[in-house]
Amino acid sequence: MSLLNVSEGDRGGWAVLYISGELDLVTSPEVRRCVHDAVAEGRRAVVLDLSGVLFCDSSGIGVLIATRRLMRSCQGRLRLILPAQGAVEGSHVNRVLAALGVRRLFDVYPDIDSAVDEEAQPLALGRPAG
Repeated sequence: MSLLNVSEGDRGGWAVLYISGELDLVTSPEVRRCVHDAVAEGRRAVVLDLSGVLFCDSSGIGVLIATRRLMRSCQGRLRLILPAQGAVEGSHVNRVLAALGVRRLFDVYPDIDSAVDEEAQPLALGRPAG
């Protein structure tokens, strides 16, 4: 059985979805629903904190890509949190994104503080993710 937890927060005008557990065929619709709810509430700046995701399959990646498409369609912004070095939890999602060749589509940050900082730059593609 897949287990996923999604909690919502707000940081500096950004809607933050803290996602932990397994992001797969069974659980990815929950993430999609939460993103759609945020957009329906008028949120146009969304951070997905994936640092607690232990497993992600192609269905989970599909939801990330659909979220990117949705945010672009409403002139919104999307940022992902995938811890950089030494964080085992975040490295799996980063590896899957890279393996599927879609990592470049996303602005990825190492932590919540940098993700909501308008001056911060996303992590470079070549930087190791742990």
